[in-house]
Amino acid sequence: MIDLRSDTVTKPTQDMREAAYHAEVGDDVYEEDPTVNKLEELAAEKLGKEAALFVTSGTQGNQIAVLTHCKPADEVIMESNAHIFVYEGAAMSALAGIQPKTIEGHRGAMDPKRVEAAIRPDDIHFPETGLICLENTHNKAGGTVVPLDNMKAIKNVADQYNIPVHLDGARIFNAAVAMGEPVHKIAEQVDTVQFCLSKGLGAPVGSILAGPKEFIKKARKWRKRLGGGLRQSGIIAAPGIVALTQMVERLQEDHGNAKRLSEGLGNIQGIEIESDVETNMVLVNVEGLGLTSEQFIEKLEEVGVRTGSYGTHSVRLVTNFDVTKEDIETVITKVNDLFE
Repeated sequence: MIDLRSDTVTKPTQDMREAAYHAEVGDDVYEEDPTVNKLEELAAEKLGKEAALFVTSGTQGNQIAVLTHCKPADEVIMESNAHIFVYEGAAMSALAGIQPKTIEGHRGAMDPKRVEAAIRPDDIHFPETGLICLENTHNKAGGTVVPLDNMKAIKNVADQYNIPVHLDGARIFNAAVAMGEPVHKIAEQVDTVQFCLSKGLGAPVGSILAGPKEFIKKARKWRKRLGGGLRQSGIIAAPGIVALTQMVERLQEDHGNAKRLSEGLGNIQGIEIESDVETNMVLVNVEGLGLTSEQFIEKLEEVGVRTGSYGTHSVRLVTNFDVTKEDIETVITKVNDLFE
């Protein structure tokens, strides 16, 4: 089975398994796990931030950021298809008591002028704008890279109004590789950033939340409140160190495979590529085949290919570490044979 549903399905490498087995551990709630401490220091250094916190997932990292930055009844500005708005179970409202303010973007990027216009004035009738959230790469837009100039312009607006900016950088390393820039160039455009170790980087579990030392100190308490205070968690942090030291540069292989997959599928009559491929995601529209996305997915499953629905006629395919160049050619051939 060739699994293109997500880059979360990757299995840990042999080096990751060995690192977990040999990890030196302690109680991380007491901040005494040396492997977790090493991972957090490494992550903070790579992102150019003062400190970092190991969390169980990207969703937890984003929600801790909202809880730390905001107070109940604040409003948070974000793109209308942001992961934190679409795919996190309304957690920011349920947990933090905040109200989302969404702005429709272009390929995941919000217009800085519209962001400024959305900032609430001082009025008894309005909530206060407590945070601006960005996402890079942008998942729902098809793994698109939000340009640095756009991020910088929004940060300038935020600074004028003394509003912090948080980045859902679940796939920030994909963005950095696609840009040809060091990852800290992206992270420096925001106050805090969350990124996943368990997606393209291939670790089995975990994410990082990074920012100023005082922010991370408060975030650590929110992690505990949410039940995310783990004990001898060096066992799961050790693969994260391998991810950061061995798995970043190879992301360009996933990007190349995604481009090839897009070219191959785009040549099949009835299949439309919905978005230019910039990283490791391919969005295809199958309405021209007379199929819904679910029907298309079922047909591919029968021939050994797994994909995911992204709408009534939209299907997402995500390249990852466990999918080879040969697998990509196999997928193209199987889809072509099905619908030739």
